[in-house]
Amino acid sequence: MKSVQAAALIAGALPFAAAANARGFNMAAQKPDGSCKTQADWAYNFKNMKSLGDFTDVRVYASSDCNTLALAVPPAVDQGIKLLVGVWTEDEAHFQAEKDALEAAMAAHGINWISGISVGSEDLYRGDANADTLAQKVYDVRGMVSQDKYGGSNIPIGHVDTYNAWNASAAALFKAVDFVGMDAYPYWQSVDVSKGKETFQQALTDTQNNINTYNSAAKLWITETGWPTAGPDYGASKATVANGKTFWDDVFCGISPDYPTWWYINRDYYVAPASQAFGVLDENFNPLFDLTCP
Repeated sequence: MKSVQAAALIAGALPFAAAANARGFNMAAQKPDGSCKTQADWAYNFKNMKSLGDFTDVRVYASSDCNTLALAVPPAVDQGIKLLVGVWTEDEAHFQAEKDALEAAMAAHGINWISGISVGSEDLYRGDANADTLAQKVYDVRGMVSQDKYGGSNIPIGHVDTYNAWNASAAALFKAVDFVGMDAYPYWQSVDVSKGKETFQQALTDTQNNINTYNSAAKLWITETGWPTAGPDYGASKATVANGKTFWDDVFCGISPDYPTWWYINRDYYVAPASQAFGVLDENFNPLFDLTCP
């Protein structure tokens, strides 16, 4: 995401070294056929991403599901890739399994591969949990990673949700997090791609204003945005390769490289036309459009 004038975006260096200059992609743990990725798959995904440009970070959605961390961390460490780790929170058994997988990965590989930890993803948007419950889970994970044996007290802990879910009702969660992970898709707001930049900027501004109100120490991270290259249109929003390129140039290429950004998504794990395809790579891992910035 890079083109909403850098001056219009939040200025200042990030306090967490692990997150500085983070630029990369969301990556699913499943392959297009629905099966879980192997360690070799993760290694290839990381190698391919590095070949595309100056991309250093990957956001993964889970820790235990599909053995994500057990399989993804070794090649990430080998290739110098940082991971924004997801910890699902839906039910207590799942939450415990996620924490166990994260703890095992830290015990085996240390913590230098971690950009940050997102406790939950779009739970507020889906109505799966309220802000108070999520805040307690953030404190829980922070306590776990901050143990002396891991030395993770400086790892940023946050939550990812849609920009419009980060509002007054989330006050308790704002206070709990080190970073606010913002998901914002002008495409789903049914705007023409020519208005994608200003629509995204408004979401960014609204979220930052709420951060300033409820926890000015928290940092705003852009955890998901993108524009589909194929699939059904959504009102005035048209899914084409040309529009995907326009949104990339207008949004990705305007964000300061000091601003943490994870684009959605490197390669789809579902196939258009049944669903919108947001991946920037085709089935052979070749870019659908030029990923260099103008």
